[in-house]
Amino acid sequence: MEASAEPEQVAAEGETGRHRRDAEVEFARIVAFSDGVFAIAITLLVLPLDIPKHTQDLAAAVWELDDDIFAYVVSFAVIGKYWLSHHRFYGTLERFDNTLMGLNLFYLAWVVLVPFTSEMLGRFSEDSTSTVAYAAVMAAASGTFVIQIAYAYRRGLMKPEAREAQQRFAGPANLLYTAIFLLSVPVAFASTWVAQGMWLAVFLVGRRAVNWIVERSEPPREEA
Repeated sequence: MEASAEPEQVAAEGETGRHRRDAEVEFARIVAFSDGVFAIAITLLVLPLDIPKHTQDLAAAVWELDDDIFAYVVSFAVIGKYWLSHHRFYGTLERFDNTLMGLNLFYLAWVVLVPFTSEMLGRFSEDSTSTVAYAAVMAAASGTFVIQIAYAYRRGLMKPEAREAQQRFAGPANLLYTAIFLLSVPVAFASTWVAQGMWLAVFLVGRRAVNWIVERSEPPREEA
């Protein structure tokens, strides 16, 4: 009986991906590769912060970097948050499959574009094109991460005890960021500063907004 049940068990596991315990090295390589991409992307953000070697007025030269510094701070905060969310998400996974690996690569493809759009934003902060490009990349990164979470949830790849928290908070949080970045695109054509202010606002009050949305969307608990 035990031997005959083994193929059925293997087939069932194959339908929901490989268990991270049984493919520990492969899973670790996925996480390590992702961490490497984040590390490189966040390091590249500092490259536009350059002061000419023979500058006569150092204070003035630093002051002229205000737009580049703003882009650096915002992008560092964004990539840092993306990395924390990615780290927590992969910590909740019990299984993984090739589709999830592909979705992760698609997500990272947008993350590595952040330094490029960040440099555009620093150099051409008053040009709506740079603001739109930056917002579009951020929206794509947040959106593709939501897709990863949704796929893992529906395929049962998460640990049972983590499913509810990911569904209640991680999904709505990233959807909120995606929505704000998308909404800032048409706003940028009217005012780049207002659009950029929307990005700052969502990072300052985003968590509280998500908690408020989750609380309002939950059905009232029945008293015993």
